Amino acid sequence: MDDSFNTAAMQKPKRGSLLRWVIWVALIAAVGATVWWFQPLREAPEARIGRFQSAGPTPVAVAKIERGDLPLVARALGTVTPLATVTVRTQITGQITQIAFQEGQRVTQGDFLAEIDPRPYKNALDQAEGQLLRDQALLRNAETDLARYRRLFTQDSIARQQLDTQENLVRHYQGTVKADEALVSNARLNLAYCRIIAPISGRIGLRLVDQGNYIQTGDTGGIVVITQTQPITVTFTLPEDALPAILKRRRENATLEAIALDRRGVQPLATGALTSIDNQIDPATGTIKLRAQFVNADESLFPNQFVNIRLLVDTRRDAVIAPTAAIQRGVPGTYVYVLNADQTVAVRPVRLGPADGERTIIESGLDADTIVVVDGADRLREGVRVAVPDAARAPDAARGQGRPQGGGERRGQPAP
Repeated sequence: MDDSFNTAAMQKPKRGSLLRWVIWVALIAAVGATVWWFQPLREAPEARIGRFQSAGPTPVAVAKIERGDLPLVARALGTVTPLATVTVRTQITGQITQIAFQEGQRVTQGDFLAEIDPRPYKNALDQAEGQLLRDQALLRNAETDLARYRRLFTQDSIARQQLDTQENLVRHYQGTVKADEALVSNARLNLAYCRIIAPISGRIGLRLVDQGNYIQTGDTGGIVVITQTQPITVTFTLPEDALPAILKRRRENATLEAIALDRRGVQPLATGALTSIDNQIDPATGTIKLRAQFVNADESLFPNQFVNIRLLVDTRRDAVIAPTAAIQRGVPGTYVYVLNADQTVAVRPVRLGPADGERTIIESGLDADTIVVVDGADRLREGVRVAVPDAARAPDAARGQGRPQGGGERRGQPAP
């Protein structure tokens, strides 16, 4: 009994020592891991920069800030809309005896297009003219009798009632003649309607009815559609934020140039000017409709065609211009990396103005002739040494001769 008690008493200290030894080993390992993990933070800045660059100075592309004029352009997608689209319909009933136009041809207002059989309307005109001649003769005879009755009445040879009756008969024939004249005029108009002419100048579409068909005034399809293509307009929408600058220029009686480009926005098609602005903003989209008019002499714009519109709202003169690729955004706000004389870069906060996509106006923070990084900025920090190969020198910002390849943000503010 005593031996068992002594053995258990000796095992308890051994187990306690083993547990303390395990705890100390775990603490030492944890401290070592912590030191190893945070060791890079205590390294010198040069060491960290060197390890970040992996192989010497960071290669970048740069451009020089310059002063110049920057056009402020609003861009939109538009639809070519004719000033007038007319469906040519008949105004009388009859059979088409002649089609005088070719599908797709250009016509001038008043050109002959088609003819409806005129014979029934020529007969109606002859009948109306004959009735008019008969009633005119009756009127002249009544007027002759009225003149004679008036002389006899002054001589007290006839009663007053007989004179009044003759005067009423003359007025009756006058009304009949006037009605006959209206019938003759209407018959002549119907006969003129037999010749269908172009109501506007424009381009003819596909023929909607063939020669020999019997057409009526109630037919909704019509004979052909004519669209005015010279001049022509483009309807497009812009965000409501662009409206104040446009209205300001309109109040100054300025002509805002509009350029229509193809769907890719590369090939210019026509040059025109802004002509009208809608009277309300669409609350669902926050946009407003505008219309620009183009001469379209070569008919490069076609009705219902989708085009890109570049509207020149204004031009900022003698502005400090930076490539949009140089603009960065982060904790300092908007900033650029400026190249120092010792081939290091420095963060320079800037305040942005309007932009045209590739170039941005700098309201404050930069001066002309400053060199800024336009490519490779995502690998830079304050004070990092850089290398600028000759091939990586981007064109000057004010000249806008292309966009550098590679990194750099392109997030300039939209034009007003």
